[in-house]
Amino acid sequence: MKKITASIILLAVLLISACTSTKQITRKAAYPDMYGHHLMTILVMPPINKTNNVDAKEFFFTTLSQPLCDKGYYVIPPYVSMEAFKNESAYDADLFLDRPLEKFKQYFGADIVLFTIIHRWQKAAFTGTITVEVEYIARSAKTNAIIYSRRGTLVLDTSMNLGGYGLLGSLANLAATAISTAATPHVKAAQACNTFTFTDFPAGQYSPLCEKDSTLQAGQKIFRATVKVANVK
Repeated sequence: MKKITASIILLAVLLISACTSTKQITRKAAYPDMYGHHLMTILVMPPINKTNNVDAKEFFFTTLSQPLCDKGYYVIPPYVSMEAFKNESAYDADLFLDRPLEKFKQYFGADIVLFTIIHRWQKAAFTGTITVEVEYIARSAKTNAIIYSRRGTLVLDTSMNLGGYGLLGSLANLAATAISTAATPHVKAAQACNTFTFTDFPAGQYSPLCEKDSTLQAGQKIFRATVKVANVK
C-alpha cells in the first residue's frame, strides 16, 4: 500500500483550484481546532455513498486509514470499528453526521471522527478517466465541532500512449486506454483520492511534524485535480 501511495504522489501532474476564493492561508488558520489539543486517535466512519456504485463504500473504508497513519495518528483498525458498528446497528454513518459524538470518544477513545461522503464515481473507459467526487468532514469527538473539511473532484487519468502514429496508432492507443481504465482497481482510485486530499491534513501527535506544520499553506476547501495513475495489475 505504501508503494502505491508513493507512486500516486509521484504521478500527480496537475492541480486546478476550483474555489470561490483564491486567498492563500496557513493550515493553522484553516484548521485552528486541530492545533494545541493533542489529537491522537481517529475513528473512521463507514463512508456515505450517494452514487450508484454499491462497492464504492467498501473501497473508501479500506483505504482511509493509511494516509491518516502516515500523518501521525492512531486510526482505530477498520475491522474492529466495523464489527462494533454492525453490533450496534451503527453502520449507516449518515445517522451520526449531525449528532453528538461523545459516545464514540467513550467507546473507542477517539479524538476525531471522520466522515466521508461519496458524491460521484464515474468511469469512462475510452477517455481513460475515472472521476471521483468526495467530501471529507472531520469532527471533534469532544466538542462535536467540524475541525477539518474538504470537498474535491479528482479525475484519475489512466490513458496510455503506445507511441503509434496515424489512424492505426490512434486506434491502438484508444484500445489500450479502454483496457487500462477497465482494469484499474477501484481501490487504487480510492487511495489516490484519499492521499491527495489529506496532503494538508495537520500532522498528529505521532509525527515529528506535529505542531510544526502550522505555517504551511492549506489546500483549497473545494478543489479539482487531475492525477496520472499508472495501471496496477
